[in-house]
Amino acid sequence: MVSYRFLFRMANIFPFQPYRYTAKAGALHDLVTQPYDKISPEMRQHYLQASQYNLVRIILGERRESDSGHDNVYTRAAHHLQDWTAQGILARDPEPALFAYFQEFTVPDSGDRLVRKGFIGLGAVEEYSAGVVHRHEQTLSGPKKDRLELLRHTHAHFGQLFMLYPDPAGEIDRLLDQAAQAPPTGDVTDEYGDRHSFWKIADAGRIAQIRQLMADKKLLIADGHHRYETALAFRRENPNLAGADRVMMTFVNMHSPGLRILATHRLVSGVAGFDAGEFIRQAAAGFEVAQIPSVELLQRAWTDSPGRAIIGAAMGSRLYLIEARDSAGQLDVRVLHERLLRLLGIGEEAVREETNLRYVRGLGAALEAARSGAAQVAFLLKPVSVDEVSRISFAGGVMPQKSTDFYPKLLSGLTIYKLD
Repeated sequence: MVSYRFLFRMANIFPFQPYRYTAKAGALHDLVTQPYDKISPEMRQHYLQASQYNLVRIILGERRESDSGHDNVYTRAAHHLQDWTAQGILARDPEPALFAYFQEFTVPDSGDRLVRKGFIGLGAVEEYSAGVVHRHEQTLSGPKKDRLELLRHTHAHFGQLFMLYPDPAGEIDRLLDQAAQAPPTGDVTDEYGDRHSFWKIADAGRIAQIRQLMADKKLLIADGHHRYETALAFRRENPNLAGADRVMMTFVNMHSPGLRILATHRLVSGVAGFDAGEFIRQAAAGFEVAQIPSVELLQRAWTDSPGRAIIGAAMGSRLYLIEARDSAGQLDVRVLHERLLRLLGIGEEAVREETNLRYVRGLGAALEAARSGAAQVAFLLKPVSVDEVSRISFAGGVMPQKSTDFYPKLLSGLTIYKLD
């Protein structure tokens, strides 16, 4: 019988020899960071003070008025990488390996304590048209230009892309559990109280098992769309550069019980002539609108009415439940962006430029922004499910920006992939 499995492109997973911080660098928690796009100015300052070798100096360096073509944030990043390697602050592992990577964390809002299991390795940089790697969000040009310049100067990837793969039987997770019986290669607790542990998998037999089990998987980008497309652009620029056709990834089973997506609520401000009563009257013309006394009633509606587009709108101390008519199967976030935001005069360009829109994690933070007047409207959204994300992505669709918030984030600096 002919096997059709190999008529399709497969996920190519590779072990690698990363550069990692040595004991000479100091404690790991003083060296690693959240992903570059999640680092606030306050966090950046904390990282800078934590250690002279903290990775923030490379991935989000200081810009100066004196910057020039020869001395700028990107050239300084390359010098740091070169100097730290020469000093033995960073050293390359002697043999190729994969790394089991477990994150024990508390879910914001619910307080549940969970463990998310994945593994770090290299993945082939594939065009989306190949049908191996799938995206679920659109990207912006600004962040890609910035990351591409950093990659051009350093020829290195410092954080992993967050990739999902389907394995309902959990075969790979069982292999990772076996690896995690040993003492961890590294163990660090981040600023949110989440524990990150990783174990080196250098055994050729176990690596071969994982690669074989991954061979027929489709991959979905959970986090890192800009960096993936940066890697694509760099590969096109450098077709003959060894290693440019691969990028560092953490692979997580989309059926894992430890996988959680948080909602990203929208804060609207700066809308000229905004009137809360007028907005509600306009919304009522196309939606079912009801004022409700508590956010618990909104959460109950989300639970009791799966598949229906139900959005909360907080203005001052008032809270409204807004339900789209005939909304079965529609994502709340799409209804919000395509219909409700338009009532406020916020179109696609304003969303892209974040002219009147900010994003916040946590219902409490969103409600407080409305109560304090920091936001004219706080739109409250229920979390998107993994099934919804995979259904849209594998069908070739994309979702509005910041539709998903996979929590926790992957730490940068646990492993570093130097291309050449």
